Amino acid sequence: MNDAPSTPLSVRNAIDTVLAQAAVPALSHTADTFKTGDPDAPLTGIVTTFLATADVIRQAADQGANLIITHEPTFYSAEDTDDLSWLEGDPVYQAKRRLIEDHGMVIWRFHDYWHMMRPDGIVTGLANLMGWTVDPPAVSMHDVMQMQAMTAGNGWDKRIAGAATGIATIPETSLVDLARQLKDRLGAASVRMIGPDDLSVRRVGLTLGALPGKMTIATLQRDDVDVVISGETREWETCEFLRDAEAFGRPKGMLVVGHALSEEPGMAYLAEWLRPLCPGVPVTHIPCGDPFRTV
Repeated sequence: MNDAPSTPLSVRNAIDTVLAQAAVPALSHTADTFKTGDPDAPLTGIVTTFLATADVIRQAADQGANLIITHEPTFYSAEDTDDLSWLEGDPVYQAKRRLIEDHGMVIWRFHDYWHMMRPDGIVTGLANLMGWTVDPPAVSMHDVMQMQAMTAGNGWDKRIAGAATGIATIPETSLVDLARQLKDRLGAASVRMIGPDDLSVRRVGLTLGALPGKMTIATLQRDDVDVVISGETREWETCEFLRDAEAFGRPKGMLVVGHALSEEPGMAYLAEWLRPLCPGVPVTHIPCGDPFRTV
């Protein structure tokens, strides 16, 4: 019998397990990297969240966790690279960095691979919250990225872009009633809506987060989609397509719930998904909340 103590699981071990389970082809460029802390530290607990705010960091530390898996950037930039020189000397950045270091917190981002899983982990989370079943997309977000759909339209193929969206079939309802359901389930202060109040809805495209306008429009161009749910959107792209669609007798709808609220359920689902992969490690979800208030 071997009485030697087992080697404790490190943060890096846990992340390696996550990526292996995701089963997504390795990306040559990804934001899913360690942002702070020592990845080789023994893992004491995991917190999932949409965004590692100061409050989330404090709550994670209070729970004894030393790994935060965040969906979006910790330091305010979409590029999310290691080059933070543009924040040098900024007191807000310095205070947040100090908070993270004082608690020995490791922050790792899980964005690209979580979206590229089939099914998309973020989409699954919202669908589970709403009690919906989502049709598996014909192509993955990985396929969309491969054709560089996110870069100035180069290589754009609307058939691929539209086919990458998860579509839910729901009991028939009106657009305004669907907006009310979302507002209630998400705990949103408000839901922004485009389209006729009485638009009949059965097929919902889950274009969550902040997808490019061309991808959201490609989803709306599908004959089997009545409405899309978005986190945030440029107001002169999809919004204006829908305004013109109604003006020319082809009404469809869009509900905009806010980026954080649209994707937080997917990070709550991540905590469920992680627990069997890290037995004996406390895994919890801490919502960061909607940064906006409505007056």
